[in-house]
Amino acid sequence: MAGRKTIMADHTEKTDYRVQGFSCANCANTFEKNVQRLDGVTDAQVNFGASKITVYGSTTKEELEKAGSFENLKVRSDYASEESEPTHQPSFFQKYQTVLLAILFFGFGVASQIINGEDNLLTWLAYATSMVVGGYTLFKAGLMNLMRLRFDMKTLMTVAVIGAAIIGEWAEGAIVVILFAISEELEGFSMDRARQSIRSLMDIAPKEALIKRNGQEMSVHVDDIAIGDIMIVKPGQKAAMDGVVVSGHSSINQAAVTGESIPVEKNLDDEVFAGTLNEEGFLEVRVTKYVEDTTISKVIHLVEEAQAERAPAQAFVDRFAAYYTPAVMVLAMLVAVLPPLVMGASWEAWIYQGLAVLVVACPCALVISTPVSIVTAIGNAAKNGVLIKGGAYLEEAGSLKAIAFDKTGTLTKGVPVVTDFSLFHPGDKDELLAKVTALESRSQHPLASAIVDQAKHANISYQNHEVQNFNSITGKGVKGTIDGTTYYVGNLSLWEDALGYAIVPEIRSSLEDLQKQGKTGMFVGTDQSVLALIAVADEVRDTSQEVITKLHDIGIDQTIMLTGDHQDTASAIGKQVGVTDVQANLLPEDKLSYVKAFREKYRKVAMVGDGVNDAPALAASNVGIAMGVAGTDTALETADVALMGDDLQKLPYTMKLSRRALRIIKQNISFSLGIKLLALLLVIPGWLTLWIAILADVGATLLVTANGLRLLRVKD
Repeated sequence: MAGRKTIMADHTEKTDYRVQGFSCANCANTFEKNVQRLDGVTDAQVNFGASKITVYGSTTKEELEKAGSFENLKVRSDYASEESEPTHQPSFFQKYQTVLLAILFFGFGVASQIINGEDNLLTWLAYATSMVVGGYTLFKAGLMNLMRLRFDMKTLMTVAVIGAAIIGEWAEGAIVVILFAISEELEGFSMDRARQSIRSLMDIAPKEALIKRNGQEMSVHVDDIAIGDIMIVKPGQKAAMDGVVVSGHSSINQAAVTGESIPVEKNLDDEVFAGTLNEEGFLEVRVTKYVEDTTISKVIHLVEEAQAERAPAQAFVDRFAAYYTPAVMVLAMLVAVLPPLVMGASWEAWIYQGLAVLVVACPCALVISTPVSIVTAIGNAAKNGVLIKGGAYLEEAGSLKAIAFDKTGTLTKGVPVVTDFSLFHPGDKDELLAKVTALESRSQHPLASAIVDQAKHANISYQNHEVQNFNSITGKGVKGTIDGTTYYVGNLSLWEDALGYAIVPEIRSSLEDLQKQGKTGMFVGTDQSVLALIAVADEVRDTSQEVITKLHDIGIDQTIMLTGDHQDTASAIGKQVGVTDVQANLLPEDKLSYVKAFREKYRKVAMVGDGVNDAPALAASNVGIAMGVAGTDTALETADVALMGDDLQKLPYTMKLSRRALRIIKQNISFSLGIKLLALLLVIPGWLTLWIAILADVGATLLVTANGLRLLRVKD
């Protein structure tokens, strides 16, 4: 599990730790570099979104906290047994004591200035104390950065505040420190709010379960529960582990894992997920996974990994900031030096303007603009049963132009049933169905299961028919020998292309009539003649038409259904659900080719399927979306976006969330840069002050943070 030590392929020890105290993304980057320089550490990767660090190599928590001392970071093991860690919550004063004390001393300074004047020693001491108390960690990190020629927002602020003190602007220097500290607290608060969605997921599953061992019931911690243990889940209790029902029946509320609002009936051999609520019955469940392998644990792990994935917008911001900050230092120096040298202007006035440029150009708002939006959106999606695997896929989903759907099990229920069985020659209908069922019982095709189910429902025995020389003909049907006669069951292509058999117009007409009704027809016959026609229909989901309509309303221009069905059958279903395009008669490899073609035509294309059979087509799309993947490890790991429940209605919500996230990211970046440019233009007439500069910076940070947190309000 995340948090336990694992050994990589190159035998390097890997350990995950939780980090408390990150105030900004730059601080996280500094911490990462500090840890990478520790003895025994080969590499370290910080996940700012999840507030974690992964360390490759060997070190201690004490060494890690020493590496994070510039920000007073606290580190603890990332392990399931979190209650073993101290959970002391600091009071409001303890949490914000430096800011509060800085404000208090600043207040003394203002009062002393009113009473004693600006040049009074007491006034100077109050402002200086406010600057030192509020800016101690700022100056510590900023001066260290200066010595290493590393330029970030703390470097800018440190130079600006020291410069303000040198030219005697103590009051403004103090307010710069205070407002910067408040800005950092706002960043920390906003990221905590964004991360709260993941924290709430962590608390879903109980830490203990009632286990029956050797005829006795006992409460056992989840870490000590083994596969095969019998877990008792009483009415009103949550399941602590994944497993299958071995006794009892009940309705289970799976909303916490799959996002489904309606409870699901659970009977013998049905799967139960950790964190789901047993509403009424008494269940005994055989545990099938260790705690670190439960569906909810995998979701938490994958969501945290997703939050670490940098979106294209974030990559742009990081590249921009790398050049932006040094450029700002040069610009501020030119503003401070050129007017006095060239025009004989006041040194004090233009040094002040140069310091204001440093402050206003601090990239706090820009740096926080993208992470807070991505972490908030991914966390919100996870709470609603949608797993988005990274900021890149969130952005891609936000700009989709077309969505391709696999038909079976996606737009339809995936449980076909026999609707028609017509004989073309006199004979025993049940006997022929028994032979057909004997053949189809050996096939893995979804339509075969419909025929087997029909035989069972009609109490027709087929096991006594021995099948020899069975062969599955890909994309066409099956054949096999029963009682010395070779029988064929398959589509029109099997008979006309593979067997070269001419289907007479009357029989072909019967097939076409069924296909126009959205049914799939299969002929039954021998080498000599066609004996019967079986029609199978896969029922369309009740919500498919509504989902397609919502997607078109959201702005998805093209919705395409891909299926191996005959064109008439596919067209009937396509018309029923409302897709804009239908591609039929497709073999599995054809779907992959069509998805590639759609990408060339529409540029941004998603593919929706079950995540296993459609894996190549999902991989070829910009965004592969798998549905109903709760408990399906392969689909959970490989899909770009996973709809945990077997519910297509989550798709419009996902598109709406991703589109809004993309819009907010663009708004935040544009606003962050725009407000800086506007403030910098005030330098030309000499109107820019430190007060305006810091208020522009804090104001921008506050607004982009609030804008990003609006994604918490996007509902399913």
